[in-house]
Amino acid sequence: MLGAFVRAFRTPDLRNKLLFTLFILTIYRLGSVIPAPGINPDAIRQCLQGAQTEDTTGLYSLVNLFSGGALLQLAIFALGIMPYITASIILNLLTVVIPRLEALKKEGQAGQAKITQYTRYLTVALALLQSTSIIAMARTGQLFQGACPPSSYMPSEDLLTLITIVFVMTAGTCVIMWFGELITERGVGNGMSLLIFTTVVAVFPSSMARIWSEQSPWIFAIICVAGLVLIAGVVFMEQAQRRIPVQYAKRMVGRRMYGGSSTYIPLKVNQAGVIPVIFASSLLYLPQLAIGLLGQDSDNPVVDFLSTYFGPTGTHPVYMASFFALIVGFAFFYVAITFNPAEVADNMKKYGGFIPGIRPGRPTAEYLDFVLTRLTTPGALYLGLIALLPMLALGASGASGNFPFGGTSILIMVGVGLDTVKQIESHLQQRNYEGFLR
Repeated sequence: MLGAFVRAFRTPDLRNKLLFTLFILTIYRLGSVIPAPGINPDAIRQCLQGAQTEDTTGLYSLVNLFSGGALLQLAIFALGIMPYITASIILNLLTVVIPRLEALKKEGQAGQAKITQYTRYLTVALALLQSTSIIAMARTGQLFQGACPPSSYMPSEDLLTLITIVFVMTAGTCVIMWFGELITERGVGNGMSLLIFTTVVAVFPSSMARIWSEQSPWIFAIICVAGLVLIAGVVFMEQAQRRIPVQYAKRMVGRRMYGGSSTYIPLKVNQAGVIPVIFASSLLYLPQLAIGLLGQDSDNPVVDFLSTYFGPTGTHPVYMASFFALIVGFAFFYVAITFNPAEVADNMKKYGGFIPGIRPGRPTAEYLDFVLTRLTTPGALYLGLIALLPMLALGASGASGNFPFGGTSILIMVGVGLDTVKQIESHLQQRNYEGFLR
């Protein structure tokens, strides 16, 4: 693998792509530590040291994860890539509901460009909304759960200063979106995925160092071994797929014979990827947001109920059961809206393709739906168990809040890492080089 990596840098065009990607990722990480105007970075560090980790990061764990820790530093890239992810998810869901978007999706590259434009507009709107909410929470001291007064890290509460911070964070999201598109066009791999991968990996060394300082060497060794086993299991499940054989009949076009080839439809066990985990985390984020807005010290019975069962720590059995059920449900839902067996069967029939032993048309669609349902069931259970495993296995040791091998993190690291390596491998194979994966 190291030899293939050296050959990748010896290839001029691939070397330029890799260096350009690393350059963009470096700028992205630099913007994640630059504070927004009017923010005192020294006071922010004291707030983070004084607050308990699980209380501080629990309320905004998902957003903080996708910002690489920039959210709790109130940096110019504090929102990270989360507004774009949310906008993309919303547009994917609306494509099924709104006929106009569904028609654009079928128009090919021109329609996809229009949907991408709508995604950008929605990203800016969501960035404005989220940045305003974060600044409002920071002004009231609820962002750090009362660990320090807001006047220490936001000395000026002038309206113009607050508006400037909001617009700077929104502009930071637009710049991140532009970075992702640049990497996709001129670099290696999917730009948005690599940005998410970078933010997740960025907090990994600090998490490991925190575990080393807070736990005994034996606990640290057990966590490392458990993490390696978990990574191996995730790699196995992410690579697992069911290949449906497809045979194309021969047909005459003019004087030439076409068809007669055989291929397959790859159906992955985890067809939905990490999207169901993000869906479930976003929904369970709403009760925690309500607790923060209404205040934990209020006598409201609704707040007491939410604090008891859906508190920021996320260790209550009701919370974990709800999280698991939402992941499983969203896995089936997302697969249903992204893979249409009837459409695939119609396309196969149009081009003379058929599954051996299955009649074209409706029987093929029913067969694909049957196979997809049987594959999605273990895939959904796998996603739910991976997301809950850190809570279940390490809750007793007290390291669950700092565990770097969390469900969403490990899925992103493994998934994006495998896709990027495969793209580099394809570049090498075009020049008769052996790839990374042998």
